[in-house]
Amino acid sequence: MRHFDSLLRLNEDEVREIMRISADLKARWNQGARPQLLEGRVLTLLFEKPSLRTRISFEAAITHLGGNSVFMSCTEAGLNGRESLADVARVLAGYSDWIAMRTFSHQLVEDFMRYSGCPVINGLSDGAHPCQALADLFTIQETFGSLAGKRLTYIGDGNNVARSLAVGAALMKMPFIIASPLGYELTPQFLSMLKQRVPTADITLTPDPAAAVARSDVVYVDVWTSMGQENEHEKRKAVFAPYQVSAKLMAAAPRSARFMHCLPAKRGMEVTDDVMDGAQSIVFEQAENRMHIAKGLLVWLLGSDPIKG
Repeated sequence: MRHFDSLLRLNEDEVREIMRISADLKARWNQGARPQLLEGRVLTLLFEKPSLRTRISFEAAITHLGGNSVFMSCTEAGLNGRESLADVARVLAGYSDWIAMRTFSHQLVEDFMRYSGCPVINGLSDGAHPCQALADLFTIQETFGSLAGKRLTYIGDGNNVARSLAVGAALMKMPFIIASPLGYELTPQFLSMLKQRVPTADITLTPDPAAAVARSDVVYVDVWTSMGQENEHEKRKAVFAPYQVSAKLMAAAPRSARFMHCLPAKRGMEVTDDVMDGAQSIVFEQAENRMHIAKGLLVWLLGSDPIKG
């Protein structure tokens, strides 16, 4: 059975296959076609955290392809202690073709994978954000025509988004540069693990955002304070202030560089309006691609390719 808890579960060929399916379905969607490839299928969305893109991208994806979705909070599902986790996972898997989760704890995703009789998708956890990273790779490939050799620069916290992007870049042979304040970098443990899993990984850490973007194809940023870190907000705002992506910072990058943000954005903090809404921004193409990559992922996780027949 295929699960998708992390990009580390995939190899380069599998990433390319998911993107191929997604590109095919996006092309059909752009022509007004919505092939009913997943008719009768049920996607269960099990969320601890509020969501805009993750929930709607999956709901739209399954609907366009002829299936249905069921949304439940973790409390509604009984994960507040009303039932054992193993029992909830087994029951939901009996009703579902996939279970997509958006949780605080990555361990919860792994536990569901252990007991579930259907594929489990990590829609976001504190450990990884692999669906976002897949959509980001897909967007970069659309924009530049290829991935290998494209320099992806991330400005900010070495969080779940940064980790998933680093893995995706490594798999697709892309140099990955991350500029972070002291104490907020990708951890040595993560970097060591990534090098063991993908020995060709090209990862550069620097405290200097201007130096980081100097030769970049993509400049990427996330919020400074994620859900669950609200008590650190004032501290983080001060620490990350020099890492704001402004027009001045984008001017240090090549004119061909593009700006990306996984959203939601705190405008005026990690990014300024003129960058978010500027000519180099592909933020909203990136957001739409969450839906298209969800389609490809759902199809791929079935273990067959309905497009080919």
